[in-house]
Amino acid sequence: MTNYSSLRIKAHKSAIFETPVILAHLEQGDELLRDLENIIRKRHDEDPNGMSRSNVGGWHSDTKMLDWGGAAAQVLADKAISMAKRMSAFADATHDDFDWWCQMWANVSGPGASNHMHIHPGNLWSAVLYLDMGGEGPLGDDVDACGGRFYFEDPRFPIAVMHNTRFRFVGEDGKPQQIQPELRTKRGDLLMFPAWLRHGVRPYHGKRQRISIALNVDATPL
Repeated sequence: MTNYSSLRIKAHKSAIFETPVILAHLEQGDELLRDLENIIRKRHDEDPNGMSRSNVGGWHSDTKMLDWGGAAAQVLADKAISMAKRMSAFADATHDDFDWWCQMWANVSGPGASNHMHIHPGNLWSAVLYLDMGGEGPLGDDVDACGGRFYFEDPRFPIAVMHNTRFRFVGEDGKPQQIQPELRTKRGDLLMFPAWLRHGVRPYHGKRQRISIALNVDATPL
């Protein structure tokens, strides 16, 4: 009888179709964050109704913040476009073959506010900058009891409706990957991700207002 007891499998795990998610932080950005917050509060007073998109219970400004946000908004747009360029490549083309532009709006979330899961169609990248997390502490970053976490949905969504719905892939960290992973963000964090990636915000239960700016970045052929 053949003995296969010495048989071993040598394997190497790799990944394809990586979905990039960038969590950056504005270093030495306190003055910019303060200016943006003041601009948003002023706009909120001028247009308290705002508009309704994915927001539930919170205030959503119009999407023309670059028109009323002044130099501070333009600086943020420039930084977001610079980040997007570093994470982007084009077949048979360079960054200079495209006109890069940014769309921007503000969000003010009070207790109970959230954002439905959604995407930002017609764009390459989306981003969120947090100005005030609405929590405790000097910077308002102590939000452990406030909820309101930003979350993504695994773009390989069919995995959640397979015949064995408890199945999960094991990630690079050796832990099961989540269907809707949540992120813990803080003041000055700039989160960027593909605009087609479904995302949302859990209900926020803090006592103060949470303030953030959302952005879209796209590149139009010249």
